[in-house]
Amino acid sequence: MIMYGIKNCDTCRKALKWLQAEGIDCRFHDLRADGLPGAELEKWLSAFDRDTLVNKRGTSYRQLDDAAKAALAGDDPTAEIIAQPTLLKRPIFSHNGRYLVGFKEPEKETLKSWVD
Repeated sequence: MIMYGIKNCDTCRKALKWLQAEGIDCRFHDLRADGLPGAELEKWLSAFDRDTLVNKRGTSYRQLDDAAKAALAGDDPTAEIIAQPTLLKRPIFSHNGRYLVGFKEPEKETLKSWVD
């Protein structure tokens, strides 16, 4: 399993601690330090609608100018998201071709089921 996130994100830190406590092996991929693979982003954009994937409540989104927000809402938001991966909701999990965004109780149950 791979968890994509940002190392100073509280939710990502909580998720990593929980995964370790549950004995679930996970590799952490820091979107800032390690970058965002374009091929992986394409898979996420196919698997989720933009409201699920893009964090419109975050500082990164609120600081965007109108042109950048229009690019995110347009046909291909890939360049904008790769340039600013903090626009993504976090964490994003990837395991055997399955993807999951967020870390609340339903996501915890799904993560457990992935490794059973």
